[in-house]
Amino acid sequence: MQKIVIRVHHNCKKCQSKALMIAAMSTGVNSVALEGEKKDKVVIIGEAVDAAGITSLLRKKVGHASLELVDEVK
Repeated sequence: MQKIVIRVHHNCKKCQSKALMIAAMSTGVNSVALEGEKKDKVVIIGEAVDAAGITSLLRKKVGHASLELVDEVK
């Protein structure tokens, strides 16, 4: 299992939900959540998830996104 944290800079609730939907539709994803004070971090937990691919897709569809953490979860 992997835990991936991606910071997404969004301007509205629509962009926030769009980012969650993009992350949830990726292969291998088990759960998706928002974290942080401004709800600007998308936390993805799953198996064999392409972190760079999701980050790239979020940049194309939502705006600025940066990959912050990729960690193994037991």
